[in-house]
Amino acid sequence: MFKVFLVLCACLCYLVGQENTQIQRLQEEVGHLDHKLQTSDNIWLKKFSNFESYEQIYEEIQTIQQKLKTLKNKKNKKNKDTLQISTLNHTLQALKYQEELLEQYKMNPFKELVEKPSIANIPNITNPIAIVTGISFIKQIKAKYTTMKHHKKSLHEVLTLINQKLQVLTQLEKLQRGQEQEHLAKKIYQEQVKKIELQGAQNLLKTSMDVYLKDIEETESNIKSQIKDQIFKLIYVVLIALVSIVLAWVLKVISHKYIHSNERAYTINKAINFVNANVVVLIFLFAYLENVSYLVTVLGFASAGIAIAMRDLFMSVLGWFMILIEGNIHVGDRIKVVKEGHAYVGDVLDISALYTTILEDVTLTSYKNNDCRAGRIIFIPNNYIFSNLLCNYSHFGMKTVWDGIVFCVTFDSNYKKAMQIALDIANTQAKQYTEMTYKQMNNMRTKYSLRNTSANPRVFMVLEQEGIHISVWYQTNSYATLALKSKISSDIIEALLKEPDIFIAYSTTKFVQSAGDGFGNKNSVFESKELRL
Repeated sequence: MFKVFLVLCACLCYLVGQENTQIQRLQEEVGHLDHKLQTSDNIWLKKFSNFESYEQIYEEIQTIQQKLKTLKNKKNKKNKDTLQISTLNHTLQALKYQEELLEQYKMNPFKELVEKPSIANIPNITNPIAIVTGISFIKQIKAKYTTMKHHKKSLHEVLTLINQKLQVLTQLEKLQRGQEQEHLAKKIYQEQVKKIELQGAQNLLKTSMDVYLKDIEETESNIKSQIKDQIFKLIYVVLIALVSIVLAWVLKVISHKYIHSNERAYTINKAINFVNANVVVLIFLFAYLENVSYLVTVLGFASAGIAIAMRDLFMSVLGWFMILIEGNIHVGDRIKVVKEGHAYVGDVLDISALYTTILEDVTLTSYKNNDCRAGRIIFIPNNYIFSNLLCNYSHFGMKTVWDGIVFCVTFDSNYKKAMQIALDIANTQAKQYTEMTYKQMNNMRTKYSLRNTSANPRVFMVLEQEGIHISVWYQTNSYATLALKSKISSDIIEALLKEPDIFIAYSTTKFVQSAGDGFGNKNSVFESKELRL
């Protein structure tokens, strides 16, 4: 009997040891699962933790309020009770403040996570630029769905860990006795409550994701349809704009082919480019403008104020239109402008919407009025043509202008011979320009009523106080007036100095050191010739 008892004791000890080992293993497993849950940084657990904190604070508030009620109902209040009441009041205020902070977790702690996002402010794709907005909007709503999928995955992981913990706690409860078993039962109940809450959130999240996915598909389909329409519309508009550009190119080719004047062709090409640019802008404007009448109204009111504030600017643009329509100035023309007493002569380099640009050349105007300065780039506002006179030295293909040289001889000179000498020299030096002028005038008769105006050199004489002024006029190149003036002046002065009966009159002071008449003894020579005759 004793041996049997020993065997039974040994078996019992073995079973108890095995049970303790299993309990220890299960406790370690529970600790490991708790550690994973606490360190998982899972948003669902954080939300539920806030929910539990709210419940705990709410219970504490109820307890404190009950204690305060009991203490206040006491008839004999002691100093100790008064201090306790004050302490409980402060604690109650702090707990109520915490309760207000956690108020949103009172009913549904997972509302933000399981609620279906609303798809608001869906963009209306009405132009190509809005395509980017539409694509960005699709990515934005899909990003929200991706976030919901991430939340669903994290919720599934949490539920898996909670299920594992419940299984281990259930096994551990069966092995425990007494208070430990009651503690485990309470813990299992808490985990089951947590599991039920999370499973409810899981079901709501799944429903929200299904509904939201359908909304995404519908919205994406609508936006993609609008994007497709806008792409086709853009293609059509671009094709129309290309037709306008090709037509402008054809017109420019024709202008180069049939207009032999490079200056006129340049001006026409600029006008074609301007019109084509405006046509292309209008094509895009009316293609993508939703309310044309609204634009017209706004522009009407705005243009009135702008026209007053920017009068010079609009006048310059209007002047540009007048220049293009009338054709009085072309690129390459030589013009003269006068502004506030300053005169500038130069060749037109460019005619833009606001300015006419000229390159100042070396001319008689530069010599007399500008202190021998030239070569400057002059920008003339196009509104200049409305308020000032503008001289064009090469209008309608004219390449020549009248130029003149004036000199003075004394009253006792043979002025008729001097006039003939000047006329002969002018005829010789300006012959080619005279012939050119006749040809150009014949061309101008197609536009202007020209009489039989002579272009041959002319000579005139006028009596002045200091002598006889003789002026000779001739046709010269409008782009090189100084060159021919210099040549004719040189020939005239050389020819007159050779003539003994012609004396050039000029204001001068001469100091004569040796004997003589101060005129190089020219009078003495003249007198000796007369005596010989």
